[in-house]
Amino acid sequence: MPYASETLLRASFFDITALAAQPDDIAANARYLEDGLLTLRDGKVVSLESWQIAEGRVNPAEVTDLRGKLIVPGFIDTHIHYPQTEMIGAFGEQLLEWLNHYTFPVESQYHCPDHSAKMSAFFLQQLLSNGTTTALVFGTVHKQSVDALFSAAHQLDMRLIAGKVMMDRNAPEYLTETPEQSYQHSRELIERWHQRGRLSYALTPRFAPTSSPALLDKVRQLREEFPDVWMHTHLSENQQEIAWVKALFPERDGYLDVYHHHQLTGKRSVFAHCLHLEDKEWQCLHDTDSSIAFCPTSNLFLGSGLFNIKRCWQQGVRMGIGTDVGAGTTFNLLQTLGEAYKVGQLQQYKLSACEAFYHATLGGAHALDLDDVIGNFNPGKEADFVVLDPAVSPLQQLRHANSKDIWERLFVLMTLGDDRNIAQTWVSGKPVWQRESEEQIA
Repeated sequence: MPYASETLLRASFFDITALAAQPDDIAANARYLEDGLLTLRDGKVVSLESWQIAEGRVNPAEVTDLRGKLIVPGFIDTHIHYPQTEMIGAFGEQLLEWLNHYTFPVESQYHCPDHSAKMSAFFLQQLLSNGTTTALVFGTVHKQSVDALFSAAHQLDMRLIAGKVMMDRNAPEYLTETPEQSYQHSRELIERWHQRGRLSYALTPRFAPTSSPALLDKVRQLREEFPDVWMHTHLSENQQEIAWVKALFPERDGYLDVYHHHQLTGKRSVFAHCLHLEDKEWQCLHDTDSSIAFCPTSNLFLGSGLFNIKRCWQQGVRMGIGTDVGAGTTFNLLQTLGEAYKVGQLQQYKLSACEAFYHATLGGAHALDLDDVIGNFNPGKEADFVVLDPAVSPLQQLRHANSKDIWERLFVLMTLGDDRNIAQTWVSGKPVWQRESEEQIA
């Protein structure tokens, strides 16, 4: 008989049980149980097995029956800006103009603790209602923005990595700081929040154009002092941006070399976008074991370019999926995967549903160096997952009914799916959001 503290869930399940070196490896490690039993204890996975094997030793009265639903590991968003939630869908600009016209004015509000707290709660609600259980998040330059976000995530026992923006030039005066201020404020936040519960800190220089060499030296200094923190920034998103970086740093050998020179590449360094990389930059990302966040809806919305998924595999670079809200146009990873498929199609790369779900779960965990604790249902993993209702509209019901196997059903989910398909979201073994009430239940 199970212990009283155990939680038993019966449903269909899909996950990827091991990391992949190439796309063809993923399907070989895919696990689908049409009728399975997931056992949880103390916020961790105990086991996932078929119902046929498990039913003889469990009390059906103690099982939560979710048959008809598909449970997958919680979605992992490897690049998102929480303050930009309130300007998502801003019209008509490319990157640099978009930052000046929309982003910077919105971010100016986050000096206010009350505003930061209000938007943090809204932001986390958006993540959970879209099935995202882990995210790597930009705050603003203000300490208050990150204090509020971490405080709200800590109450949910949510795994979150975040940091305050570090920025000392080429931005409005109300959003800049000195390198010394940036160092001190970031250090205070690291000491207060890093590795507190399931929270982790990311050093967050916005991007090279807003970072002087003196500021990047301070980022390097913090990384030396706290070697287990993350580093999170942007790289090669826009051609105009790349030209600007080369003009600002003529002594450096390209955009990535600005970061590499300051020892900011490596494991737990996550670079968003990476659309226009040179061969030597691909090689540097591989050699340093750095990671990329692929942000398809943002790249298409700002007209920045197409990410080369095939090249990323060929170079052996870690990669996860980012929504990049607010240039990204949805919090929903299903919709984001649908756009990633289209990006691949434009480059004659066929992104399968199996590969897409890998990038949004275990592959994303690997990109964040968290694959030892999240990303699938292997025993001992943290119990973060999403309960999907695969057919919530007449059109989805039609396609779900005539899909021939799990691969087609997953593909239909990522091309027709959206937030309506999220039935429940579980964090650390507890349900924190459910569709029926459309609110947190923790």
